Amino acid sequence: MSLFVIAEFLAAPGQHDRLRTALEALIEPTLDEPGCLAYRAYADPNDPARMVIVERWENRQAFDEHFTTPHLRHAQRVLDRILARPLTLRTLVEAP
Repeated sequence: MSLFVIAEFLAAPGQHDRLRTALEALIEPTLDEPGCLAYRAYADPNDPARMVIVERWENRQAFDEHFTTPHLRHAQRVLDRILARPLTLRTLVEAP
């Protein structure tokens, strides 16, 4: 069963450009991961400090393995320095 994920981010004041750069750098290597079906960043047009990534994974295992990749570990270190608060992850499955 596919797993859908919405990751929500809020940049600290003055850090929205760094947030955009960090999230955009994740797109290509994540799409190359086994089990990644979709991975795209979106920005709030009314607040450049707010961004989300919408993801789709073949299954929970593929999503869990995403957290072990070097590119995500690097991004987590960057995000720890530039986010106003911890990111929010929402995981969803298709409704029956």
